Parts: sequence; C-alpha cells; structure tokens
Amino acid sequence: MRLLLIEDDARLAGAVRSWMGHGGIAVDWIAAGAEAEAALRQHDYGGVVLDLGLPDIGGEQVLQRLRDAGFELPVVVITAREQVADRVRLLDLGADDFLVKPVHLDELAARLRAVLRRRGSREAELRHGGLTVVPATRVVRRDGEHVPLTNKEFWLLETLMRNKGRVTTREQLEEALYGWPDDVGSNTVEVHVHHLRRKLGAELIRTVRGVGYALRAAP
Repeated sequence: MRLLLIEDDARLAGAVRSWMGHGGIAVDWIAAGAEAEAALRQHDYGGVVLDLGLPDIGGEQVLQRLRDAGFELPVVVITAREQVADRVRLLDLGADDFLVKPVHLDELAARLRAVLRRRGSREAELRHGGLTVVPATRVVRRDGEHVPLTNKEFWLLETLMRNKGRVTTREQLEEALYGWPDDVGSNTVEVHVHHLRRKLGAELIRTVRGVGYALRAAP
C-alpha cells in the first residue's frame, strides 16, 4: 500500500514516512497542494493524508478539486481547527476522517488503518487462478492456503495483480517497492520476484526481457 502525503512541514513529513514504513505502508510526499492531482494521476495510491495549512492553495480547495475530478480514494485531513462547524465542513467536502494538531503518529496510523479497512471492505478480492490477494487485510492465499509475504513482496504482488493481462514495467514495480523520491538498488526487483516465485510457484511470473514482468495466464 502506498499513500500520498500533502504536507509542507518537512520534519512532520519525514516522521510520518518513517512511522508508516514500519507498518508496511510506503508514503510519497509533496509539499504543495497544486501538485496533488498530477501525483494522483501518475501513481496508484491507496489513500491521501492532507494538511489544510499548505503554502500555495488551501487544503479545503485541494480536497474539493480532488473530489470534483473524480478521485474517490480515502482522504484523512490534518487540521489545526477545532470547531465542530469546521469538521462538519470537511466531512461534507469529502474527507473520510480528520486529525486535530498536534499530530500523534500512532493515532494517525490508527485512523488510516480504520479508513482503509472501511474502504477496503468494499473492494473485491484480487484473483488469479488459485491465487487470492485481499488488499484491505494484506492476506495472500494460494489454493486456500495462507502464504506469508514481506511488505515489499506484497506490494510487488499487488501491483502485478492490478496489472493482470499486461506487462508491468520495472519502473512501476520499483515505485511499488519504494516512494518515488527514493533510490532503489539495481537488482531489488529481481530479488523480490525471485522470492515470490519461490513462495507462490516458479510459473506465476514471467519475465519480459527489457521491459518488466507479467503474470502468466491462469490455468
């Protein structure tokens, strides 16, 4: 799972990325609200954490733009406003939840998990032959048997499942493994593909030389 964090405080952004990373969630960070729509169109995110106090355009305007543009992914708002009327307005604009500053990272993580569970419970399981992936609970089953995966193995497999029927490029898989500002080792994708083949079967993933990887047709 990857989240987009829209926050102008670099220290808070770094803390959120580190904290969420320990919980198996990758976080991409942008500091300007005007960049939000482009980032969401470029990458596949599971949710957004949005600070209202942005330097360019207001967080409420960002939220309104995202909803008007048809983005339905969950949004958790960080706000300094404590008035009930302000919270009601945020919910009416399309926020799924909000957190009043000062931000406690464990509470933010808990609220995100709750929002993602609520949204994820409405999302169909991803299926490919005898393989089932449940994004909301991060459960993977093959022929009914649970298969434990690491965070990065799960992100890579989920990306392949969502791109079933077409080739997923190496760059797309690298983005699934890390936030896009981060560096990725030259053989990182190959290592995790190897682990997935070992755990789920060598026949599951085929290599498309010079391009990336794809799921083999289900039997």
